[in-house]
Amino acid sequence: MDFTADGKRALVACEFANKAIVLDIENRQIVKDFHLPQSHHGMPQDTRLSPDGNTFYMADMKAGGFYTFSGDAMEQLGFVPTGSGTHGIYFSRDTTQMFVTNRGEGSVSVLDANTQQPITKLHIPGGGSPDMGALSPDRRQLWLSGRYHAEVYVFATTDGKLLTRIPVGNGPHGLTYLPRPGRYSLGHTSNIR
Repeated sequence: MDFTADGKRALVACEFANKAIVLDIENRQIVKDFHLPQSHHGMPQDTRLSPDGNTFYMADMKAGGFYTFSGDAMEQLGFVPTGSGTHGIYFSRDTTQMFVTNRGEGSVSVLDANTQQPITKLHIPGGGSPDMGALSPDRRQLWLSGRYHAEVYVFATTDGKLLTRIPVGNGPHGLTYLPRPGRYSLGHTSNIR
């Protein structure tokens, strides 16, 4: 989940119900319910508010992309396809780019954070399963767990080159850098605001 810029509402992904709900934070009540139509058996995941506070993004593993919602969380706007197994959403520190992990096809989609237009797609040579992760404090590296390949991937954010693959134990499901900018955890590793 993530909060509106004014902190009055939260948009929550309901992973096993193929829907999203909007919570009124002060009254702790559901004020809106969205069915997610792109996939009959959708699995919404990461939910992130854009850096400018105008748009919510919600990754959906089964739908192969992310839904967009208004910044007040009251209107479903559209859907942007990125790739099989869309799972994690991360913003560059300068807020100009979005990195969207596509776990099912071993890729990371890089999009313009303001227009949602694709810039490039980073592919893991020989396959992989990029899941959740974080940007390094110096902004130069994107670190991602490889859920089904027992490894961690490190990409250069400047040119998209895969710098290394680090063998780890089975089933890595996220990683993060600490300390992170922000105060509140949004429910996935490195999603702090």
